[in-house]
Amino acid sequence: MKIKVKKVNDYTRELVIDIPWTELESDFNDTIKKFSKKIKMPGFRAGKIPRERLLAQFQPNLEVEFMDTHFQKYYLMAIQQEGLTPVNKAEIKDVDFQMNGNFSFNATFEIEPELSLPRLKKRSLSVQRTTYIHDEQDIEDAIMQLRKSQATMATIEEGAIEGDYLICTLQKLDESGVPIIGKKFEKQYLRVGKGSFTDDQKEKLIGLKPGDSTRLRLPVNQDGEDADYELTVDNVEREMLPELNEEFFKRINPELDSEEALRKDVENKIKENFEERSNTAYERDLADALIQKVDPSFAPSMVENYLTNLVEDVKKQNKGEPMDEEKVREHYKPVAERNMKWYLIRNKLIESQGFDVSTEKIENEIQRLADRTPKSENEIRKFYKKPSNRKHLEDDLMEKIILEYLEQFAKVKEVDVYTKDLRGKEDEH
Repeated sequence: MKIKVKKVNDYTRELVIDIPWTELESDFNDTIKKFSKKIKMPGFRAGKIPRERLLAQFQPNLEVEFMDTHFQKYYLMAIQQEGLTPVNKAEIKDVDFQMNGNFSFNATFEIEPELSLPRLKKRSLSVQRTTYIHDEQDIEDAIMQLRKSQATMATIEEGAIEGDYLICTLQKLDESGVPIIGKKFEKQYLRVGKGSFTDDQKEKLIGLKPGDSTRLRLPVNQDGEDADYELTVDNVEREMLPELNEEFFKRINPELDSEEALRKDVENKIKENFEERSNTAYERDLADALIQKVDPSFAPSMVENYLTNLVEDVKKQNKGEPMDEEKVREHYKPVAERNMKWYLIRNKLIESQGFDVSTEKIENEIQRLADRTPKSENEIRKFYKKPSNRKHLEDDLMEKIILEYLEQFAKVKEVDVYTKDLRGKEDEH
């Protein structure tokens, strides 16, 4: 077999493959034998038709069948011989074969491009590390969220106030105010103000009691079209927050016995959450700094495969709901390209530095996770017996090894961010 490798670009290869008849003859004879078993010819049993008769009548068919059934075999032999690993299906063209002659074809495909890393120096990767400075309002907000998580709903008879929920019937009206038959919607939940879609009409809802009615103009669909409705209140429900007492503290955490202990526990969790947020952003910044420095090329088909898998995941999450696949692909394409560049750099770092995650490290990490939640230790160990989950954990540990290695080359800009400023931005949205 003669193989000529053409480098089209960093990630595309074209193989010109030519196999002489002497290497083909045995396979071609096998094709004749199999073909003869499928042919019915008067005077002959299946599989017993003389070779000459078959060739005289079916040689072009035999040649086509041979090419169809054998080009994959010779293609695989060629890429193995050249040590190439395609990342997409090859485009086959210029196929040529006749009995007693050579079999030739061209195969074009993409591979992971060769990558060389620059020599890194100290302070060559500019990154930012953020320290979040929280305040009392963060603690108050967190405690309020805990109270809301334990809240109960109570039916009230007095008029609704902002934040209450109306269980009501909505009757759609035509332009003249006449009810439209078949457009009556019972047991609808509307929140009075506080960010609901009726926020601009909350004054009409405040004070309503069971049996009261009012007229509202509400959006009909996502395009922003509005319609008039007659709203009739069936019930008014109010969120009842639990008191800050010992019963509440124990429900949140059996080890808490006072409001002071609750506040301290909440503050510790706030610190942990912001530290995790800071570390996640810092590590991504570190990876992005190296991506920017290397800026590797990548095979487009690798990104397409990534997006195809992502679209399938989104479909599963949507549970069959209609979605615009092209919009999803377009939205996530920059993320896919960034992740593909990091994948290539990551693999090169593992290869060049000899990074390895030992079985001992994996077991130690599983033990650490189990120690954090002793009640769930058996579930955690069972979870990581599944090979895919164990591989995911191994990848996470490898990521930590790589990022710890890159830290020695980081030029870190320390930045303080006050959480009150973050709250201000969230309020704007």
